[in-house]
Amino acid sequence: MPRFDFIVFTNCKEGTDDVFNEWYTNQHLQDVMRIPGVVSSQRFVRSEHQRDPGPFEWKYLAVYNCDTDDVDSIIDQIRKRVNTDAMPISDTLAEKRFFCVFEPITEMQYPKDKG
Repeated sequence: MPRFDFIVFTNCKEGTDDVFNEWYTNQHLQDVMRIPGVVSSQRFVRSEHQRDPGPFEWKYLAVYNCDTDDVDSIIDQIRKRVNTDAMPISDTLAEKRFFCVFEPITEMQYPKDKG
């Protein structure tokens, strides 16, 4: 079955990090993973260690791993569920966010020789 990663960059409203992270980690990830084909998720916060000095637009990243023959059905289900009882959205979530779907073009690569 094809694998896709659904990538979401977000920010929270100023001063709401704790409430935002509680909602996103403990509710929203689970709400999204109830959609058939979404098999796992993980969140990230931007590290202070960066190659370039910034500024950077996004503080948070969520990656949803999907196994499906029909990624459009997952996108459609997200659209249908947002702001419903199935997927309530916290008022701490900043309005501007970025969503993108990626599919792998290679197998996972590992170092052949570190010596």
